[in-house]
Amino acid sequence: MHVQRFRKFNTKDAYPEQTLDNDVCMAVRAGNTVYLRGQTAMDFDGTIVGIGDPAAQTENAMRCAKVLLEEAGATLQDVVSIRIYITDRAYREPVYRVVGRWLKGVFPVSTGLIVQGLAKPEYLMEIDIVAEITPAA
Repeated sequence: MHVQRFRKFNTKDAYPEQTLDNDVCMAVRAGNTVYLRGQTAMDFDGTIVGIGDPAAQTENAMRCAKVLLEEAGATLQDVVSIRIYITDRAYREPVYRVVGRWLKGVFPVSTGLIVQGLAKPEYLMEIDIVAEITPAA
């Protein structure tokens, strides 16, 4: 199986306040399956978008996810699984409304988790996405 890695980076660059040194990437395509790194309030330039606003953070996460999927040869229509992490139950509705708008008519399986915290204290949500590209006939 051929594996492609997109937007490689090191955690010491993304999280300079932490003593990490891990080589990771934003997306991996393994055959026809695309796995995305958890998408958050951080945009591609490293700016945190929507501090204090879970809907704005989710808009950023989904906008980034769309770009990453397309770079890997997939689309939002190819999404088969999502896992949404929120740091407060009150964020569920605003986050899910945004995700629902981006994935209307896609029908992925979905898991939602309420967690104590995420990688940066400003993050209110994170979404993991897996997509399966249908081979051309």
